[in-house]
Amino acid sequence: MITIEEFKNKITKKSRLLGLDLGSKRIGVAICDDQQSVATPFSMIKKEDSTKFIDNLKLIIKENSIEGIIVGNPIKMDGTLGRRSQSIKDVCKNISKHVDTPICLWDERLSTVGAYNLSSQLDINTSKKVKNIDKNAAAFILQGAIDYLKN
Repeated sequence: MITIEEFKNKITKKSRLLGLDLGSKRIGVAICDDQQSVATPFSMIKKEDSTKFIDNLKLIIKENSIEGIIVGNPIKMDGTLGRRSQSIKDVCKNISKHVDTPICLWDERLSTVGAYNLSSQLDINTSKKVKNIDKNAAAFILQGAIDYLKN
């Protein structure tokens, strides 16, 4: 994994990026446009086994010309790193063994809450909010990162 500044130097301004919200049961996936303006919820992958996940990820990267991956890092509210954060780093190390795409961790504090609240403002019913929360959280994470990269 690399820092956001290193990540910025490895991608071009026309790079499409992938955002991941790595949950314990589901993985939310989002993709941004090639102008890095808007992160869009893309899909949700059920976490079954790592080989299937990696294969799905490779396919998404290839089909969508992805040049960088932003992964939500679950930092604790007090700013410290916990077990979940270490688990995410381990998954990222595993991903990096199988794909050549640069990977960067991005602070995901409150991303699920933010995605849920945004869904509430859009007057989406509760069952759809819950069904789409993972990919919406991935879009929330990716949008935060691309906004930072633009500035």
